[in-house]
Amino acid sequence: MSDTRQRDTQRADTVFVGGKVFTGTGDAPVRAAVAIGGGRVLAVSDDSGVRALAGRTTEVVDLEGGLLVPGFQDAHVHPVVAGVQMLGCDLSGQHSLDGYLKVVADHARSHPEAAWIRGGGWSMDVFPGGTPTRALLDAVVPDRPVLLTNRDGHGAWVNTRALRLAGVDRHTPDPADGRIEREPDGSPAGTLQEGAVDLVARHVPLATPDESHAGLLAAQEHLFSLGVTGWQDAMIGAFPGNPDNHDVYLRAAREGSLRARVVGALWWDRERGLEQIPELEERRRTGRAGRFRATSVKIMQDGIAENFTAGMLDPYLDGCGCATANSGLSFIEPRLLTEAVRLLDRSGFQLHFHALGDRAVREVLDALEAARTANGANDNRHHLAHLQVVHPDDIGRFARLGAAANIQALWAAHEPQMDELTIPFLGPERAALQYPFGDLHRAGTRLVAGSDWSVSSPDPLEGIHVAVNRQVPEQDPGRPFFPEQALTLAQALTAYTAGSAWVNHLDGVTGTIEAGKYADLAVLDRDPFEHPAQEIAATRVRRTYLEGEQVHAAAG
Repeated sequence: MSDTRQRDTQRADTVFVGGKVFTGTGDAPVRAAVAIGGGRVLAVSDDSGVRALAGRTTEVVDLEGGLLVPGFQDAHVHPVVAGVQMLGCDLSGQHSLDGYLKVVADHARSHPEAAWIRGGGWSMDVFPGGTPTRALLDAVVPDRPVLLTNRDGHGAWVNTRALRLAGVDRHTPDPADGRIEREPDGSPAGTLQEGAVDLVARHVPLATPDESHAGLLAAQEHLFSLGVTGWQDAMIGAFPGNPDNHDVYLRAAREGSLRARVVGALWWDRERGLEQIPELEERRRTGRAGRFRATSVKIMQDGIAENFTAGMLDPYLDGCGCATANSGLSFIEPRLLTEAVRLLDRSGFQLHFHALGDRAVREVLDALEAARTANGANDNRHHLAHLQVVHPDDIGRFARLGAAANIQALWAAHEPQMDELTIPFLGPERAALQYPFGDLHRAGTRLVAGSDWSVSSPDPLEGIHVAVNRQVPEQDPGRPFFPEQALTLAQALTAYTAGSAWVNHLDGVTGTIEAGKYADLAVLDRDPFEHPAQEIAATRVRRTYLEGEQVHAAAG
């Protein structure tokens, strides 16, 4: 192959030889070399054609049989939250009760000045019923309040001191958009779900601007180490336990420390209505600096299946397999959702939806259909994230409405949170409708990919591994999770590159390796196409480039 535009006008700063290139314009890597200069791709050609662009100062990077890919782009991630957690009481590196309690105790001991112990990253499957108790935390931190969000951000674990300071007791009613887990006498047990988190979180000192800034930069470095060169922050605004991160991005963008390409999804406050639209429009106008632009709006339509708040068409089951009276939540009443979507779409916003249950997915698609009828087709590029349960009748609607499926592939596997806290309460028929990536792709839906970090690992190669294998790495290969919904390696890799570039309106300049596009690239230590699919997650990122500048090099 040969794509050598610009070759006669500029010498290369860097050339990549000695491996293959996944350009993103086809379904397989090609044996080729790549030249970059002035921040852009100069040529994708044979080795001799690329070396002809090299000069005395050109760096020659030997791929050593590895694979050059477009820089990954994460279409749904929370780097500021994740970064602050990384620098605080971070439980994400543990997966046991003893491990969690040791981290909490050590953090409290090393921060005697902290009025509150705050952090997060615990997994529901570690605890019976997914609900840790206040007594567990009381045993290690009895004297100061503690609030620790779980890894998916939809619940929190608190101690008795925190509950008392917040005035939450057995007489406190559940909020409309959440639930207080309770002891037999009605006293709060220590786990707060969804909107109930705010009962305590509103009393927690927020991260300072400097702490949030440090968190963002720490997160950026971690994402660079994984080959991620751009993302969409799925929550720009203030939400329980977290300060407004809008100005955090603007500060970093203006000073030049934000080097990644970032689209911000402005938070839709579900406690308010249409009156917030002018404010969102003003935030869009002011929310542009450097490589950051806040041009999307995030609408959270439901919760999660594990705590029975995902909006379902049919009720959840109880432990005996019988239908309950609970079908989950619709955080925004469907008529208001439809009007909000129509007005935001007309204003030119992209809409980024959290829609996990099949009812929530349908409510969002209905709203998008009404907006298209009212406003006509446009290039706003709306997308629905998570899509755990999608009714078969709605699969074909994505392509017809031009809506992308924003997949978090790492969740599409058998693991305790799925097998113990989800499948028994959905039942076998609905369980088989989970994460239908294959059906969506076959129906012509555009797939984009994200991690939802800090909810789950931000490593794109781990997500791609699960998308292809429908199993987490190192799992028994005989038990894939509904393997008919698997993607090919090329499809999953494209979702994380060209797909996410498209949803971020960056497909004209990134997402594929073609002459003239920005040199946002990742060097992999192997070509996963030449290895068994079960080894995809063993692939490592050796180098990451953003606009031709190396922003990460692996040690050794």
